[in-house]
Formats: sequence, C-alpha cells, structure tokens
Amino acid sequence: MSTKANPSTQKLHTSSVETAEVIPEPEIDERIAELAYYKAECRGFEPGYELQDWLEAEKEISLL
Repeated sequence: MSTKANPSTQKLHTSSVETAEVIPEPEIDERIAELAYYKAECRGFEPGYELQDWLEAEKEISLL
C-alpha cells in the first residue's frame, strides 16, 4: 500500500525573495520626466543636455 501526502497537510516552504516594485508605464515616464527636470534645474536649464538628463534619470529610476 502506497502512502501519499495530503496536499492540505503538507508544510509550505517560504523563502525570502526580494521583489522589485512594479510601476505602471505612464507613472515611470512621469517619474523620469520629473527627475530629468530637477537635473536640468540644478544646472540652470542650460540647453543641450536634455537627452543626457533624461537618460540619467531613466537609469536612476530603473535602479529603484
């Protein structure tokens, strides 16, 4: 006679897995735009750095 474990009595194993916050796409763009704005503001809105500001902000947001 074989014995099978009842699924309802089996002990569940949990592990601590770090998960990242999932941010909806429109909200990500808003956060990137806001951070890029602050970067531009810090250097006096000097023109020619818009793409650099955006890419740096995008990188920083992705690390969160």
